[in-house]
Amino acid sequence: MKRDPKSQSIAIVTEGGPHIWAIVNAVADRLGPVTVILETPESKAQLLRRRARRQGWLQVAGQVGTMVLTRLGKRFLAGRAERIIAENGLEPAPRAGQAVVQVPSANSPALLKAIETAAPAAVLLAGCRMLSRQTLAAMPCPVLNYHAGITPKYRGMNGGYWALASGDAENFGATVHLVDAGVDTGAVLYQARGRPKPGDNLMLYPLRLAALSREICVSAIEDALTGRLRPVETPLPSRQWYHPPVWSYLWTGLTKGVW
Repeated sequence: MKRDPKSQSIAIVTEGGPHIWAIVNAVADRLGPVTVILETPESKAQLLRRRARRQGWLQVAGQVGTMVLTRLGKRFLAGRAERIIAENGLEPAPRAGQAVVQVPSANSPALLKAIETAAPAAVLLAGCRMLSRQTLAAMPCPVLNYHAGITPKYRGMNGGYWALASGDAENFGATVHLVDAGVDTGAVLYQARGRPKPGDNLMLYPLRLAALSREICVSAIEDALTGRLRPVETPLPSRQWYHPPVWSYLWTGLTKGVW
């Protein structure tokens, strides 16, 4: 007997953000109510210490510079963000009555309790911590991930930006993939590619990519709900990326026009 996707529960685990709420609302429109499990973001100090162990403090200091610069820049780009939202019909905030469960971490016992209560037939991760092996093993249903980049070539952070900065504009896009123990290394289910518009930059790419990829999120979740998950081959090299350090961010902007 064919299963009706709208009769099954869906959970989305996230730290939130306008681009993620746009995806949540698109999924709810097509597949029915969604339980959002909202985790508390990891402290910046913990995040930076972990990165420094891998990359060194000089590189991390440069990344902090870019993060500060882009945070300040968002204030001046609010009008352009609103135009992207309006042009693409995005809903960048939770709707009245949206079911939200707050947890301290995507790897906390509270997350597993929330999953047990919601009893989802599919879970989508979208902008949250990487699940530990133990958490992933405890999930009772397929776990998918929305990644703002084309995998495996642009795993990690700022996939859209790095495609443009690398002169690889044809791979500006997003991926929905199965979750495994690696960083965005799971089998690809769907990918969507597009082009940014003049004036877009690191602060606006997440909204542009959300507009491009709402449909692939819906399609992947629907496949999970109906037992039709089919990974696809992606013959691309694999690399993990991080925030650009401020000196390379400025140089790339000045020499290539990629901000």
